[in-house]
Amino acid sequence: MKIRIPVLPTLLVALAAAAMIGLGIWQLQRLKWKEGLLAQYAAAAHKPPVAFPQDLTNQSLLFRKSEAFCLQPVGWRASAGRNTAGQSGWRHIADCRTGAEGPGFAADMGWSEQPGAPANWKGGDISGVIGPDRGGQILLVSTAAAPGLWPSQPPSLDDIPNNHLAYAVQWFIFAGLAVLIYAIALWRRGRPA
Repeated sequence: MKIRIPVLPTLLVALAAAAMIGLGIWQLQRLKWKEGLLAQYAAAAHKPPVAFPQDLTNQSLLFRKSEAFCLQPVGWRASAGRNTAGQSGWRHIADCRTGAEGPGFAADMGWSEQPGAPANWKGGDISGVIGPDRGGQILLVSTAAAPGLWPSQPPSLDDIPNNHLAYAVQWFIFAGLAVLIYAIALWRRGRPA
């Protein structure tokens, strides 16, 4: 029994399998990068405190202890979060004015069961840990909660997903299945009726 191998479908399957293998290799590279990033973040937690940066996109300072002065909160927003006991609820984030010298910053001032803004905190010194905020920015998670709030859960390395190995395995399996299914299709095509 002689099997004729069609050129165009074989080429398409080979290109698709090569692309999937390439994606698997890329995920393995991302795994190595993510492990280095997590090691950097773990080391940052043990470094001395830094002044809160003016560059609010500086992700290299995540998990570092920091201090800042909020001259006045100019706005509040609520975001889903947990308190230090692990209860779900709302984090209360103040957008702080620092004066004419800077762009301001965001500070997680504590947790409550309701999303309403606490109106009784007027600003002041904040000490805490730098954590991720929305839009690729950073914020300061205060160690001490504003009056009427509980302390929010500080940022944790456990909240950063590292599933690149699973994605790599998935792409390699997809490539293998594509080749296997195509081989079965060729075999069935070549069988006598």
